[in-house]
Amino acid sequence: MAGAKKAPLTSSNNANIPPPETAPTAGTKKTIEQMYQKKSQLEHILLRPDTYIGSVEKHTQNLWVYDNDQMVQRSVTYVPGLYKIFDEILVNAADNKQRDPKMDSVKVTIDVESNTISVYNTGDGIPVEIHQEEGVYVPELIFGHLLTSSNYDDDEKKTTGGRNGYGAKLTNIFSTEFVVETADGKRQKKYKQVFSNNMGVKSEPTLSKCRASENWTKITFKPDLAKFSMTCLEDDVVALMKKRVIDVAGCLGKTVKVELNGQMFQFKTFSNYCELYLKSVAASDSDPLPRFEEHVHDRWQICISRSDGQFQQVSFVNGIATTKGGTHVDYVTNKIASHLVTVINNKNKKSKSFELKPHNVKNHLWVFVNALIDNPAFDSQTKETLTLRAGSFGSSWDFTSKFLDKVAKSDIMKNIEEWAEFKQQKDLKKTDGSKNKRVLVEKHSEAHEWGKKEADQCTLILTEGDSAKALAIAGLTIIGKRHYGVFPLRGKLLNVREASHTQIMQNAEFTKLKQILGLQHGVKYDDNKSLKSLKYGHVMIMTDQDHDGSHIKGLLINLFHSFWPALLKVPSFLLEFITPIVKAKHRDGRRIEVFYTMPQYEAWKERLGPEAKNWTIKYYKGLGTSTGEEAKEYFRDLEKHKKDFVWENDEDGEAIELAFSKKKIEARKSWLRQFEPGTFLDDVDKHIKYRDFVHKELILFSIADVQRSIPSMVDGLKPGQRKILFCSFKRNFIKEAKVAQFCGYVSEHSAYHHGEQSLAGTIIGMAQDFVGSNNINLLLPNGQFGTRGQGGKDHASSRYIYTQLAPVTRFLFPKADDILLNYLNEDGQSIEPTWYIPIIPMVLVNGSEGIGTGWSSFVPNYNPFDIIRNIRHLLNDEPMEAMHPWYKGFIGSIEKNVTKDTGSYTVCGNIEEVDENTLRITELPIRKWTQDYKEFLESVSADNDKSTDPFIKEFCDNSGGEIVHFSVCMSEEKLPAVKQEGLLKKLKLSTSISTSNMHLFDSRGVIKKYDTPEQSTWHNIELTKSVYVKKAVLANLEKEMLKCDNKCRFIQGVVEGSIIVSNRKRADLVLELKAKGFTPFPKKENAPEVSVAGASNDAEESEESSEVPIGQGVSSSDYDYLLLLSINTLTLEKMQELLAEREKRVAEVEDLKSTSVKMLWMRDIDALEAKLVEELNKYEKKWEEDRKRIHDGAYAKGPQKNPRKKTQKTTTKKEPAEDPMEVSQNTMPQTDKAAEVKKPRGRAPAKKKAPAAKVTSTADEDEDEISDLRQRMAAYNFNSSPDRSEDMESEVSQVPTNNQAAKRDVTKKTTLSSVSEIDDSDDDIVEIIDDDFETEEKKKKGGRKPANGKAVGKPPPAATKKRAPASKKPQLVGQKLITQVLKPAEVSPDKKVRKMRASPFNKKSGSILGRTINVDDDEEEDASEASASTLGSATDAAPSVVRPKRANRAQMKYVISDSESDQADDDDDTAHEEDSDFNDDED
Repeated sequence: MAGAKKAPLTSSNNANIPPPETAPTAGTKKTIEQMYQKKSQLEHILLRPDTYIGSVEKHTQNLWVYDNDQMVQRSVTYVPGLYKIFDEILVNAADNKQRDPKMDSVKVTIDVESNTISVYNTGDGIPVEIHQEEGVYVPELIFGHLLTSSNYDDDEKKTTGGRNGYGAKLTNIFSTEFVVETADGKRQKKYKQVFSNNMGVKSEPTLSKCRASENWTKITFKPDLAKFSMTCLEDDVVALMKKRVIDVAGCLGKTVKVELNGQMFQFKTFSNYCELYLKSVAASDSDPLPRFEEHVHDRWQICISRSDGQFQQVSFVNGIATTKGGTHVDYVTNKIASHLVTVINNKNKKSKSFELKPHNVKNHLWVFVNALIDNPAFDSQTKETLTLRAGSFGSSWDFTSKFLDKVAKSDIMKNIEEWAEFKQQKDLKKTDGSKNKRVLVEKHSEAHEWGKKEADQCTLILTEGDSAKALAIAGLTIIGKRHYGVFPLRGKLLNVREASHTQIMQNAEFTKLKQILGLQHGVKYDDNKSLKSLKYGHVMIMTDQDHDGSHIKGLLINLFHSFWPALLKVPSFLLEFITPIVKAKHRDGRRIEVFYTMPQYEAWKERLGPEAKNWTIKYYKGLGTSTGEEAKEYFRDLEKHKKDFVWENDEDGEAIELAFSKKKIEARKSWLRQFEPGTFLDDVDKHIKYRDFVHKELILFSIADVQRSIPSMVDGLKPGQRKILFCSFKRNFIKEAKVAQFCGYVSEHSAYHHGEQSLAGTIIGMAQDFVGSNNINLLLPNGQFGTRGQGGKDHASSRYIYTQLAPVTRFLFPKADDILLNYLNEDGQSIEPTWYIPIIPMVLVNGSEGIGTGWSSFVPNYNPFDIIRNIRHLLNDEPMEAMHPWYKGFIGSIEKNVTKDTGSYTVCGNIEEVDENTLRITELPIRKWTQDYKEFLESVSADNDKSTDPFIKEFCDNSGGEIVHFSVCMSEEKLPAVKQEGLLKKLKLSTSISTSNMHLFDSRGVIKKYDTPEQSTWHNIELTKSVYVKKAVLANLEKEMLKCDNKCRFIQGVVEGSIIVSNRKRADLVLELKAKGFTPFPKKENAPEVSVAGASNDAEESEESSEVPIGQGVSSSDYDYLLLLSINTLTLEKMQELLAEREKRVAEVEDLKSTSVKMLWMRDIDALEAKLVEELNKYEKKWEEDRKRIHDGAYAKGPQKNPRKKTQKTTTKKEPAEDPMEVSQNTMPQTDKAAEVKKPRGRAPAKKKAPAAKVTSTADEDEDEISDLRQRMAAYNFNSSPDRSEDMESEVSQVPTNNQAAKRDVTKKTTLSSVSEIDDSDDDIVEIIDDDFETEEKKKKGGRKPANGKAVGKPPPAATKKRAPASKKPQLVGQKLITQVLKPAEVSPDKKVRKMRASPFNKKSGSILGRTINVDDDEEEDASEASASTLGSATDAAPSVVRPKRANRAQMKYVISDSESDQADDDDDTAHEEDSDFNDDED
């Protein structure tokens, strides 16, 4: 066996292994050698042919074949493998055209009888030469050895069909005989060699001479039919082979003559070849198919025709028939389909319901493609589908506009439109209603005769929401439900005129209405028969009487006009039920006036004059306001409340289109510009024309919609935002409150009539400060107000988050300007101004975006420092600099595009290459949120099985907060291609913004388009500040100065006794003040107003301040500013304070008089700029720290906790370390040094308080020290108790201001006393320690020793139970011997804990169990002898904190004295009055 002959073309590894001599019998276990086998490549091809040539079984398929001299599509039974081995030889022949353009002939012979096929082609032959490396002739190498090819050099771009080195060898292997003949004219050699037995046997090559001009190749083979389960070449197979020969003729064109069994096939153009298919179809169709040819260049030949609703394609790649298409077909088809979709959508904007997608259009196309592709790649060796991506085709092209226009104007387009309309009608009919079919619809309260014999007499009442349905149901108790049904609408209906087909199909309200009414799509309802098919004969609309209610009516009218216009012409089909919007009731209780429109009410109120104050009104803007009894009243007088819509002529239809059609945008703008205030629809008329409804009622909604959607150029605010800012100023919103609570305040004080959720969303939006939101947030985001992770959508609920005015807001909107604004008035309630006047144009700072009726607006954010710089330029009469969009915290690039559109900018994120495979993304384009981008990366990641283009290997998201940080890993193969396409484009790191849509309301309330931000800045400056404005401010200051002067004189007179206030008539006192020369300040005369039910009246006056005519031209209210002063202001201290205030006002007046408008404005701008720099530096510092942490991987490790420190004795002079405490920046002044306070167990850290003055040893300062201590303790509410909590909630917490503290001795210093809390459950001690009663000298020595002599910092056992290690701070005796300190415990054996009310500066509460204050001015050793005394009691009846008495300088013990409690309360009042700065803020 060792000498056995080696099998041909097999490896030496298995050549010497003998075959198994015996096969395993049934039931015999296989040997290892039988189980695991190795095959040669030739053996593998024969054993598994489907891997290489496709199936060797017969298949039946509907294919194009060539029969009877024509192309025919019919059912064909063939063997794919046999067809493939024929195609390999044919493609080789066609490939030679690419190698030798002089090739001019291909001859194919199919001899069925002899089972012989030959393919001959001219052109350069195969080199007849021995291959130096392989030692065989080249023809034998490429036809008789596997994996040999001339197409292995991928650097060389070839447009041939061969690629893998199998090709013709597969034909050889599956043939009983395979003959290679070639003539090499260059070498003048002719070569012939015969292979047989499936390439297992080969003859020696035969060489002969030939002429130099003789160049050709011929392959003749006999398929091994047995391997294909065939006995002869069947007719279907031969027909399929003939078709492939004709395919080659069509691909090669007129330069090559193709013969099949002697019959010539030659096509001048690729289009002539396509005609064979089109003629075949046209023979069975009366209409000939269109044909559109596009020959861009030699590499692409395209022909387009119409299909019958199913996409068809005939395509070739380098002569290979790609029967299943591929990327080259998609490349062509997508271009055409996208163009046709655009054309159809532009053509049918009115019928947007088509909503065609490219794949819908594709189904109506028949595409022929003949392409030459560089180094094509296929899905398998059968080469039925091209898989090479379009970027590697080696050529690109676009259809000419002429070609696309021809296709768009052909019946292809008509076919697509007809199909779209048919599909739409078919889909809509699925939701049709039927009178004979009873369909139960949720929430539909049907009439008893619904869908029955008397259905035409039935009326469906459509209400605005469930509450309105309840009102209608209550009313139906009067008229009955026999002919009346009710169905509540969920919000606003869909504008079906402009909606897509998908939106209409998915709209539940539309479907329910069809089923309830029995409406059928396509029925005209213009005769009695069709009308009788309806389940209801009438539809009555019952909505709120506000603007949104009018809009719902319009949308319902638009729905019927769009689908069933004939119904609007049916008398009394469409009705409306009107309800009062205002009810006025006279004080006498007998007279009641009802109004159905606001203009009617306004006119009535004007006619009343002074009588208006005798009336009280109630708004009924929602149907839910009416009671059930009122509903019954409405339905008792049904004819009064029911109005019929009537159709007069086509003008009614035009009016409806004007309001709802997108084609009427410009006409709608003109319509709104012509609006005249005071327009309303008179409710007297019984019949309402559709045109009157549109022009007199619906227009009011459109105007309101624009006003609340488009901001003002003056202050950059929309009405809702302006109301919020107004209430923030009115409330002096410097103390934080929940957003939900503030919503209620805004609704009450600014006449806000919309939903609370919308208001809360606006407040949250004004407070957001993440990248891409506000450059300057006017409110503070105290809580989770959203991040750039989800664009602010990840904010917490309004009931969990707090807000307040941002410190910078009053720099933008100076308080001095408030009196200059034109405040609006709604029924006697003063609400927000027409607009505010910021010192810089805020519409540019924070940008804006909105869509209203007829107009939309988009203004990007700009840099406030650029704006300030330009304002300075304008004030100095210098030209402005160009401004470009800018977003706070954005570190990417915003570059202006150099195009015709001068207002276009490209916004790019940041990306950098870390190494050859890794990219780092550190910024995203504006408003591309982190979470969305993460989802995009996941969609293109290799880990995602659903990804269609996974070009990244993996990625890591390290982003956090406002910082973007993605690490993207890419494979070495993908990265170059991505770079070639562009990293920013491929990774979607670029977007664009435009400044061409800056529509804003100007100061006159007219919408105007601003072309540039500089133009907006100019108009804003012209309005913002003027000489007149500053004069008005000056006049107000002089008025305030005069008031201060009069108050001072009045208090002085009361103190000295020259003016007697008590026990006198008010009229006599007023006359005396006038006689003594006090200036009267009459209140501003307002027009008499009616009282509004439920409205907030901030101007409510007490009985003392009521208007009482005195005579002699004097009214009692003229001196209210004096007579309403509280008693505790009639003091010498208050007079001194008023004198100081007067001096301040005088200085301000003199300053204003001596300062120009320009300088005043410059001063405001300078202050604003300084504040902005401070704020921006704070943000940048925070962001820089975050970036550093993320870059260093700190987020992966998690936040580092402070390590525990061991408590040790210390004798060093180093000052003990202090635990930092939280500081509430929003509610208290900044301090230089915080008091040391231990954090209570289980609670948040205590907040810092302002440091008090240091205690001195002089006896004459004792009283000041004690008073100061008591004031500070009162501010922290140590003496609060549960029974006083309600009273204290209404009080303003007072804290000494920095100015007041400066007046005291700078050496004074006190802090919060030690507070311990005992819990009954575990007896843990929670303590706050006071060490501030130390001299500086003692602090340098290491701090005071504990009174019990134990080591410093060693905590008592109870304190260490569940707490972190104690800091190096001394413990007091009272904290250890707590039971000894609490003497009242003897009376009441049960432990009682007195709760401490929450401080306004530290929102933590606790119980005061003991307080010890030691003040020692002696040396450190004296401190150990000091004992503690308590300042509080553990019982609920503990006395208030009073002034303690000083024992001595060495050791002081402060003791509560009951006799001094009253005095302490008086002092507390004084302390509150002295904190005037805080009081001013709260007023």
